[in-house]
Amino acid sequence: MQNPSAPAGITRRHALTATGGALAAAALAQTAPAVAAEAQEADAIVVGHGLAGLVATAELAAAGRKVLLLDQEPEASLGGQAFWSFGGLFFVDSVEQRLMGIKDTRELAWQDWLGTAGFDRGVGDPTGQDHWGYQWAEAYVDFAAGEKRSWLSGLGVQWFPLVGWAERGGGLADGHGNSVPRFHVTWGTGPAVVEPFEKKVRAARAAGRVVFRFRHRVDGLVTTNGTVTGVRGAVLEPSTVSRGKPSSRTVVGEFELRAPVVVVTSGGIGADHDLVRRNWPDRLGTPPKTMITGVPAHVDGRMLAITESAGGRIVNPDRMWHYTEGLRNYDPIWPGHGIRILPGPSSLWFDATGRRFDTPDIPGYDTLHTLKSITDTGYDYSWFVTTQKIIAKEFALSGSEQNPDLTEKNVWKLLSRIWQTPEPIEKFKKNGVDFVVATSLPELVRGMNKLTGDGLIRHDDLERQIQARDREIDNPYTKDVQVMGIRNALAYPGDALSRTASAHRILDPDAGPLIAVRLNILTRKTLGGLQTDLSGRVLNASGEPVPGLYAAGEVAGFGGGGLHGYRSLEGTFLGGCLFSGRLTGRAAAAATAT
Repeated sequence: MQNPSAPAGITRRHALTATGGALAAAALAQTAPAVAAEAQEADAIVVGHGLAGLVATAELAAAGRKVLLLDQEPEASLGGQAFWSFGGLFFVDSVEQRLMGIKDTRELAWQDWLGTAGFDRGVGDPTGQDHWGYQWAEAYVDFAAGEKRSWLSGLGVQWFPLVGWAERGGGLADGHGNSVPRFHVTWGTGPAVVEPFEKKVRAARAAGRVVFRFRHRVDGLVTTNGTVTGVRGAVLEPSTVSRGKPSSRTVVGEFELRAPVVVVTSGGIGADHDLVRRNWPDRLGTPPKTMITGVPAHVDGRMLAITESAGGRIVNPDRMWHYTEGLRNYDPIWPGHGIRILPGPSSLWFDATGRRFDTPDIPGYDTLHTLKSITDTGYDYSWFVTTQKIIAKEFALSGSEQNPDLTEKNVWKLLSRIWQTPEPIEKFKKNGVDFVVATSLPELVRGMNKLTGDGLIRHDDLERQIQARDREIDNPYTKDVQVMGIRNALAYPGDALSRTASAHRILDPDAGPLIAVRLNILTRKTLGGLQTDLSGRVLNASGEPVPGLYAAGEVAGFGGGGLHGYRSLEGTFLGGCLFSGRLTGRAAAAATAT
């Protein structure tokens, strides 16, 4: 682990990310035609048209500022990763929680956040890596317990009434995890979170306060006497690819744009597996040789090195969030496209050799602990062994496109989940390469070994462990922690109604067929990033703001260079983009007031 007070992450990240930016700049210098640099006056430039960029732009435009909104992708990808999300948002003591009988408080949420984040890198030191992340975290929990819901509701956002219970934690009240359900699924999923801010930005465009610059790839920040005064880069050829598809990187021109404020909202590094591996911390074990990708290819982390070269400080680059329940998408949109299973608590989880994981490596409990347990095996995958009864009730898939009922706000499709397995789940079971379906355990084991080709699963060992667990079902009490968790889930009406199958034996023929699911490691979020103060101003190595430079969203660790600390409570990534985009947009607007 790094020295908590040392800014070692700066040079480390620079060494890892500068290569991409340097190569891009060299290619631009060698291949770009001699097109005159574009001159454009504005009050602010926002780099990145994802959710944080849209929110910041909307705030700037609402304050009467003229904004240039740049992105290397075409207009089809407006909204960025948020569009593809399940739309989960973290609220504290919400209307939906109270209707479900959940007693939540700001104090309980902050207790959970601190137990999860584990801030330990100079919280009390103004130059410490966790100093501003801690302050952003406290402000965000206040926001989630305060005006966050009413603000979004006032914009027309609504939520599915059954509150989900994600990241249930490691078993201690003051440790990792949500003590109560807090995962609110947006009615309309990710697109419905993006929609109100896209509408605001498009309205501001119509009013002449926002100018889109699609296919504008920023390769450098312009500085004048130590102040960031603009951006420069390459104009990429027009692209008609659909949302999420990789777009051309052919350069057709150059640009240089100037404004008194530049706001960087360019996202993380999740699509670059080499960068993920190079930043991979020892505490998560050996970096996987094989991973699948949970974000589009344009989530490349280029702006981190570019912003650092202008004086910004990168902190906590070793903190990241990747999922352990990834499926290879049989109908991919971007390269290596993976989909995550959002599991209920009942599937049995085994490592690649067929050994059942111990607590807290239970579906839905502690993502990063389970990630470490998987990498410690020396294999890059693990297994769910489950039943049709379980997947029908408990499996959900991440992604707006995998939830047409919620995304399309189709009540009839949603209600159909009561009597049938959701169609996207059945399609993956039928077409996905990671599913094995069988009518008996010997047949299932043969299918598992055939799928991986390594013959690691032994029938007798697997049967012994499953039968041992099945015997624990006969009583309403047990020593098996996972079975305790199932009983606990069934005591919560939201889980009992929609997310937890009734307790049953895995080998009960009436619950079948038996299903094994190979689970791949799925890249997703960067938890560290550019260090910012509570105004979103990017700080330098001395803890001083870089004049004219702001950042929001994932590139800033969702605020402060890492408001999550080491781990997430879930529902906080979209929320972090909303919150940091709002605060930063307002601060940048105030800084440009005349």
